[in-house]
Amino acid sequence: MIYLDLKKYSNSKNFIKIVRLNDLEDKMNGYDAIVEILKKEGFEWLACFPANPLIEAAGKGGLRPIVFRQERGGIMAADGYSRMLAREGKRGVFCCQGGPGVENSFGGIAQAWADSVPILFLPDGSASNVSDVKPHFNPQTNYSEITKWRSSIINGSDITKQMRRALSALKNGRPGPVLLEMRRDAMAQELDNVDDYKSPNQILSSPSKSDIKDAVDALSKAKNPVIWGGQGILYAGATEELKLFAEIMQIPVLTTMPGKSGFDERHPLALGAANRTAPKGVWAWLKESDVLIGLGTSFSKTNYGIDIPEGKFLIHNTNNIEDISKEYPTEVGLLGDAKVTLDLLIEEAKSQFGDSRSKDTKTSEAIAQVKKEWNDEWSSLLNSSDIPINPYRLVSEINKTVDHENTIMTHDAGHPRDQIMPFYPATVPGSYIGWGKTTHLGYGIGLMIGAKMAHPDKFCVNFMGDAAFGMAGLDIETSVRSGNPITTIVLNNGTMGGYNHHQPTAMEVFGAGNMTGSYSTVATGLGALGIDVEKPEEIGPAIKKAQEANSNGQSALLDVKTQQEDKFSQYPLN
Repeated sequence: MIYLDLKKYSNSKNFIKIVRLNDLEDKMNGYDAIVEILKKEGFEWLACFPANPLIEAAGKGGLRPIVFRQERGGIMAADGYSRMLAREGKRGVFCCQGGPGVENSFGGIAQAWADSVPILFLPDGSASNVSDVKPHFNPQTNYSEITKWRSSIINGSDITKQMRRALSALKNGRPGPVLLEMRRDAMAQELDNVDDYKSPNQILSSPSKSDIKDAVDALSKAKNPVIWGGQGILYAGATEELKLFAEIMQIPVLTTMPGKSGFDERHPLALGAANRTAPKGVWAWLKESDVLIGLGTSFSKTNYGIDIPEGKFLIHNTNNIEDISKEYPTEVGLLGDAKVTLDLLIEEAKSQFGDSRSKDTKTSEAIAQVKKEWNDEWSSLLNSSDIPINPYRLVSEINKTVDHENTIMTHDAGHPRDQIMPFYPATVPGSYIGWGKTTHLGYGIGLMIGAKMAHPDKFCVNFMGDAAFGMAGLDIETSVRSGNPITTIVLNNGTMGGYNHHQPTAMEVFGAGNMTGSYSTVATGLGALGIDVEKPEEIGPAIKKAQEANSNGQSALLDVKTQQEDKFSQYPLN
């Protein structure tokens, strides 16, 4: 096999690109073939840890490998990249070692499965003659419940077919991770059929026009209709269509946590995003609504969302037939892509009403009144001068300092999620990554590295607790080494927030769940800028320092000394 060393150095990555001379070779092995297919599909980098022959093949083929500090970190970065760019046809890919590598990857793939994130997972595999011999870990069997498609390469000549199937699964239907195990004996075979690979199309479906008419008729007759927008709005690139439909019909919009940023939360019809905490308007309109239309959502019940109260007339748009009537009885099912569905809804609404309904301002005025009441209720905490710092004052200062349109924000699991979600307004698509049908601590760091890979010009920030940092903090070094500067804001309150309520004896007598440490010191040791913040007035200047550091190619961490806060934006639904 012949390669040409071009020794072209990236400005910030400082690595050698080596490009294969296709016209000088006819044969390649399975790893080389997969790299060529990935490049044809538009993949530009490979998240990985720690060893897999695909890593070397990627390096030789000009597909940049980035090694993380753990498997989950790499999967989280591929996850964040997919969330940012899936609507543009780009997705993340991750490879790992067989055996312990694929075992350690389980949690990250489980999170992507729960949150409907498309990731291509390419684990190393044992040779075919021993792969089914216990105690070898069998990926197909063990990952069967958390991947939408899974298979193994057992013959090199099947690689193009298997990759086509994997990419078709990745592009179509309910988004989720797909797994293709690369068994070493098959991958070592020489191939000459990579040019046979044909990229699978993305197939979009649409609901019937009669169902569309039924949906618009039901919404037009409703006294208090509500739009429930999910992550499918973001994946379909349907934010403008959602805005237009809401304005034509004058219907208020809430989004799910993964759907946050699918509708500009500054809009007069915006209620906010529904975590288990949410702005007051979300609770008020869900309680009073009679007709609810879900767009690009699974309507899945979760501990990290709000259940729909009984007695609602439900219209449900999803691209997965299994979602229809899964959790709640569905009156009108709209199976199809969210953007395609919204185009049809807009066409029907215009044919019935023109712009007559859009002139009615009663709904937006009512939303504005509830928002004012809510802001007044929370003013004392959002402007608190307490030391240690109240978390809500921290969120308020973040809002005052960052440019929301050019910032990508994410929460982490636990209290940080519950505190920032209602009060940080998402504006443009992808300006916030909401996640958490299952909640693995530490997810935010990897997500932001992936987001930075997708949008190098954005200020990428993860908002996390001290326990979350302990799970994934070393990947700050990955952001430094890979040239993807991010900012981490750690709420350092010395304890696991809320745990004193359900394990009081363990906490009081033994200090279980309490923790100590200087996270700014850790960050400095990993090559980032570490900043200690102890007073409210220090927050804004610290964020500006972090922004400046990121602009100069350095990651930053704010170690914010906060208090535990147990008040949350929750209101009754009955």
